[in-house]
Amino acid sequence: MANTCLDFEKPIFELEKKLAEWREFSADNDIDVNGEMESLEQKIQDLMKNTYTSLTPWQRVQLARHPLRPYTLDYVTEIFTDFIELHGDRRFRDDGAIIGGFAKLDGKKVMLIGTQKGREMKEKVHRNFGLPQPEGYRKAIRLMHLADKAGVPIITFVDMPGAFPGVDSEERHIAEAIAVNLREMFSLKVPVICVVIGEGGSGGAIGIGVGNRILILENAYYSVITPEGCAAILWKDRKYSEQAAAALNPTAAKLEELGIADEVIPEPLGGAHKDCAATAKAIRKSLKLHLRELEKLSPEQLKDQRYKKFRRMGRFMEGAAE
Repeated sequence: MANTCLDFEKPIFELEKKLAEWREFSADNDIDVNGEMESLEQKIQDLMKNTYTSLTPWQRVQLARHPLRPYTLDYVTEIFTDFIELHGDRRFRDDGAIIGGFAKLDGKKVMLIGTQKGREMKEKVHRNFGLPQPEGYRKAIRLMHLADKAGVPIITFVDMPGAFPGVDSEERHIAEAIAVNLREMFSLKVPVICVVIGEGGSGGAIGIGVGNRILILENAYYSVITPEGCAAILWKDRKYSEQAAAALNPTAAKLEELGIADEVIPEPLGGAHKDCAATAKAIRKSLKLHLRELEKLSPEQLKDQRYKKFRRMGRFMEGAAE
């Protein structure tokens, strides 16, 4: 995965490869080519800026799925301390796709819940490729109730294309598990902040995404359905995923414009995987800011604000107002 290169990144990759060849040539032959290398480095920087500041919705979806993109546990290490992972839903089993437990954010206790994808095949299988099953959602709401009882704020990290749609998942009532989470999250008396760090797909994402604040990374996406799923429904063919992404426009900027996302957290040029520490620093800053604001509200105000926030979503008026 070290040389992972997305289609639209190929021109940048080729120039970086050329720059590496120049450096090797200079070292091997003791020839000064600093002028040429500086010119090439500037060209790479300009090309990166032009590329990453004008990404299409489909290109941002691709970045959100980048195999080197940081996952929840990467941010846990960078942002939080004293993380104690809790396991199991107390009904069936532990779901590796959902991780959670108490942690500290600059010394303040929080309940941290997030989805986790795997990198190596063994971990991917253990994490079910980041697709939660019913017991994952039941574990999540169990931990949220625990945090509610302890008066501890809840932070969720969302990164999944959706819930697992397999037969065994349906047999254990995945839709019911998600529905219960939606209902119960509206009744929580503590602040809830949800951060979309990669993919935020379908009702699966909403299952841990009902918050007083919805934050989203610059190159993440949040949508009622994946572009592939949308293409399969509208065009009967997944090859139209790019057109579906354009129609859905699930980008962070659009979500902020619509009032769904409360803040877009900037990423390093090229994506969060280019500098995990810098991305984590930006997330930490936003979390602390929003937590300070939400802690001023009473439990009833928190519940009311959360309810009204989601009731406003999807209201549109076309044409001139009467």
